Amino acid sequence: MGSMFRSEEVVLVQLFLPTSAAYTCVSQLGELGLVEFRDLNASVSAFQRRFVGDVRRCEELEKTFLFLQEEVRRAGQVLSRPEGRLPAPPPRDLLRIQEETDRLAQELRDVRGNQQSLRVQLHQLRLHAAVLGQGHSPPLAATHADGPSERIPLLQPPGGPHQDLRVNFVAGAVEPSKAAALERLLWRACRGFLIASFRETERQLEDPVTGEPSTWMTFLISYWGEQIGQKIRKITDCFHCHIFPYAEHEEGRLGALQQVQQQSHELQEVLGETERFLSQVLARVQQLLPPWQVQIRKMKAVYLALNQCSVSATHKCLIAEGWCAARDLPALRQALQDGSSEAGVSAVVHRIPCRDMPPTLIRTNCFTASFQGIVDAYGVGRYQEVNPAPYTIITFPFLFAVMFGDVGHGLLMFLFALAMVLTENRPAVKSAQNEIWQTFFSGRYLLLLMGLFSVYTGFIYNECFSRATAIFSSGWSVAAMATQSDWSTRCSPWTPTSAASSWDPTPSASTPHFGQWHRLLLETLPELVFLLGLFGYLVFLIVYKWLQDYAARAASAPSILIHFINMFLFSRSPTSQPLFHGQEAVQSALVILALVTVPVLLLGTPLFLHRRHRSRSQRGPAGRQPDEDKSGILDSSEASVAGWGPDEEKAGCPEDGEEAEFVLSEVLMHQAIHTIEFCLGCISNTASYLRLWALSLAHAQLSEVLWAMVMRSGLGLGRKLGVAAVALVPVFAAFAVLTVAILLVMEGLSAFLHALRLHWVEFQNKFYSGTGYKLSPFTFASEEG
Repeated sequence: MGSMFRSEEVVLVQLFLPTSAAYTCVSQLGELGLVEFRDLNASVSAFQRRFVGDVRRCEELEKTFLFLQEEVRRAGQVLSRPEGRLPAPPPRDLLRIQEETDRLAQELRDVRGNQQSLRVQLHQLRLHAAVLGQGHSPPLAATHADGPSERIPLLQPPGGPHQDLRVNFVAGAVEPSKAAALERLLWRACRGFLIASFRETERQLEDPVTGEPSTWMTFLISYWGEQIGQKIRKITDCFHCHIFPYAEHEEGRLGALQQVQQQSHELQEVLGETERFLSQVLARVQQLLPPWQVQIRKMKAVYLALNQCSVSATHKCLIAEGWCAARDLPALRQALQDGSSEAGVSAVVHRIPCRDMPPTLIRTNCFTASFQGIVDAYGVGRYQEVNPAPYTIITFPFLFAVMFGDVGHGLLMFLFALAMVLTENRPAVKSAQNEIWQTFFSGRYLLLLMGLFSVYTGFIYNECFSRATAIFSSGWSVAAMATQSDWSTRCSPWTPTSAASSWDPTPSASTPHFGQWHRLLLETLPELVFLLGLFGYLVFLIVYKWLQDYAARAASAPSILIHFINMFLFSRSPTSQPLFHGQEAVQSALVILALVTVPVLLLGTPLFLHRRHRSRSQRGPAGRQPDEDKSGILDSSEASVAGWGPDEEKAGCPEDGEEAEFVLSEVLMHQAIHTIEFCLGCISNTASYLRLWALSLAHAQLSEVLWAMVMRSGLGLGRKLGVAAVALVPVFAAFAVLTVAILLVMEGLSAFLHALRLHWVEFQNKFYSGTGYKLSPFTFASEEG
């Protein structure tokens, strides 16, 4: 827990990696996740770096992997996660993986193409068989648009004027959505000199592309005349109809139907063999693709990390820089030694001085991760800044429970979180993809403490599902006031005034830690005097009044609120007696002391920085000795971090090693904003804690309304009907659903958000800047996930 209160020490290291062992060393570091590499080639284009060709080969392989993955998904199968930890493959294995991947991809393309072609042929044969077997009978008469001509037979008797003409047929299939339009267009274009018969297929046929079953319309068109036939063929082509040969005689059609059925049977056998071979290829893909994906992603990550390294002048080693935790340096040296043992030349690592602000590293576990996430959502702490997360472990659930105090509701939340905690190691629970479930599961320990604290405050409030209980009797009573004084209902009512305040001290631990002693004296100490002199005194009045016995003189009991107002007005109220002797003098002295701290806060730090800047500028750069310059570069990390305060950062601190011009007006403006924000925040932030009381009452009232409108009505209905057990079943179901939906989810979310605001705005902004950035080490953990 030591690193939880303040981020760990992070140092800048320089790595000398032999060219022959650089890939292996970086791969070892990726498995351990120790170093965050710095880009030493920021001025070099991504297309001009040394390992860009290897990165492109990995990207081409990933494109092939996407094709294989899509083929597996298309077949209705899933890829399993690879078992165990797979290291990054050696560079020599890249060619082998690429060849095998290309071979599998080509086999899949060929088999898929053959399968698609066979399915199209089979679909055509089935449509042809449906046309031949639908039972269309060739018509013996044609129709004209004219009335009398409709009775003229299409086939003239022998010896007639048209005995040399014969009836022709066009048979095929069309989609059902196009059948009506096709029929209308044929009739209008051919002026009725045809007979068309449309029928729906008796069974659905499988679509060769989508695989979905679909219905088709078969048609038979009889006509005579070559011009009519040309029109019919053009119209059917426009509607993308499937046209099949149709014999004029019944015997010919039956023979054609048998031949088509025989061809369909043979084609189905060939298609079955093709699909079996396809399943074998997909099985090999399912076996080889998951480990390949992980290995190639790791290989690509290694090459991207190597692209951030610079090449030595002799081209015999690569030079890398990165941030690493000080406690991980032994593990880093051991990893480099293991990675370079086969090359015969050891990799070298050593610390180098740096004035840049290091990244923030706070190690967490499954319990502290959710609380650290609450703090990081406000802002990642600066390097070695005080971390509010350890305090949040207690304060956040407690403030939530103050607004959510109910034994029953807290117990339900506690049991829900306990179930997630007990099943957290099950693969099905961890791999659930539901976003809402993942949110609850990641904060399971936070929910556990929130429910537990709510049970505790529920006992204090004596409430369980809005039903008041008498577990603990109250220690306050008005009986003594009514019996031992003249207080009665006819007197002017008096309500004990209780002012609740919560003040957040400004810790002074950060300023001595960074060596900023002037901020301790000119900012932290005046802020504490201002805060304690006003609101600390208010807390003292509350506690002091609690310890006094006003039972015998209840009517003349002093009002804390009136005294606190008179404190700022330097006045005295005749109706409110002082709590102790000399109260007015103490209050006046505290107000004057608080007012005196305001100009100190406004001018103290800017004048100090201005004086220090003038003294340094008078010495000038010529007065500095070479030894001083050298010592300034090689100084310790403790002296370097002295210039990382928020004021110096925004004002251009001279300690940062940059020749930044000191502007007094900017420093004064920043300090004025900080002072005004602090003074007003002391009042607004203290009043903001009243939301604890308001949300607590709102939760109790919602619970009471839900009980009165649902359960109480249901219990009364059951007594009237005499079937209490039957009537309570739907009533209790509705009560349970509304309790979970409104009181646990909606009201719980409201209390959670208010507790979050109390920490971010009223608590953390007093001492926590949150302007840092996390240490993001090079690791393969995301590649394996």
